[in-house]
Amino acid sequence: MTSIGGAEMVDWNLAVATAIRLVRPGPDVTREEARAVVAELRRHAKASEEHVREFTRMIPDGHEPEDTPVLVVDRPGWIRANVAGFRELLKPLLDKMQERRAGTAGGAVLGAVGGKVTGVELGMLLSFLASRVLGQYETFAPPTRELPGAPGSGGRLLLVAPNIVHVERELDVAPHDFRLWVSLHEETHRTQFTAVPWLRDHLEGEIQAFLAETDVDPMTVLERLREAAQTLAGGRPEGEEDEGRSLVEIVQSPEQREILGRLTAVMSLLEGHADFVMDGVGPQVVPSVGEIREKFQQRRARGASRLDLALRKLLGLDAKLRQYRDGERFVRAVVEEVGTEGFNRVWTSPNTLPTKAEIAAPADWIARVHRRAES
Repeated sequence: MTSIGGAEMVDWNLAVATAIRLVRPGPDVTREEARAVVAELRRHAKASEEHVREFTRMIPDGHEPEDTPVLVVDRPGWIRANVAGFRELLKPLLDKMQERRAGTAGGAVLGAVGGKVTGVELGMLLSFLASRVLGQYETFAPPTRELPGAPGSGGRLLLVAPNIVHVERELDVAPHDFRLWVSLHEETHRTQFTAVPWLRDHLEGEIQAFLAETDVDPMTVLERLREAAQTLAGGRPEGEEDEGRSLVEIVQSPEQREILGRLTAVMSLLEGHADFVMDGVGPQVVPSVGEIREKFQQRRARGASRLDLALRKLLGLDAKLRQYRDGERFVRAVVEEVGTEGFNRVWTSPNTLPTKAEIAAPADWIARVHRRAES
């Protein structure tokens, strides 16, 4: 990355070190219990491949999906993987901000100080998130020896073992069932990206287009990060927690709002489809799926605390919760109307993806994609 006086806009190594130092310890398990959890999650990830493939019909018979590694990680492992992904995705934006700073008085000094400050604050946020994520399909981070990825795309499936154990205990649900249920959701994301070859490049292109339109002073971004970190540390004045804007909201030009609308629609589709598949497969292979779903939805809706609600707004996570709900409603409505094969037309090309408006009005997507094709 371009640097001024040897300093980057973000000290990524410091971000990792800070997050790992601050992240809360996982639930209390013995070494033998930990090994058993890891082994079971790997088995569930493997079993989920067939369940998801059969239910979604996204991968034709006789075609093998891309061989994507399944990594069962702890909280520090999740932090390292996500810092690598952030660093890759944000490089164009940070290079642009770096160039702007180079033209200011004292730019080198700002670089040395700002990179450290931002690294610490990003680390604080990652330490918060690292104890909440159950799993994810990591799409963009380059593969490394410690964190291997699929050939070519670098994709990998992450399951965060301590968080899964923590939530299953908190909800008081059957561990075997809950672990399989989570695996089904994350396996659906892996299937989406391995069965639809153009999806990763399309999503990355939209994100890079969004970042390319960003014209924001570096200090504005640092200030928003500082707000989030102060909220996390309890350092903001009482009553201000709900006033912050999300990090996304500060960098929106009209062009960005258009791109963000498309990104929101795609993410709603991906998340909603994963929830739909998880519930569709569940009754056959997860005996207590009804109980798990009800308790998990209640947990999603209420959040853990006032602090959670403030940070969810600031980081844009409240939008992610809406994506689950709105996307699942879209998928369900389309499948009920045109069946699974009809729904799968959504994966034909970027032109058949739903718009943000169509996510809220599935009949409009059906009319555009199906009736046009039939006419």
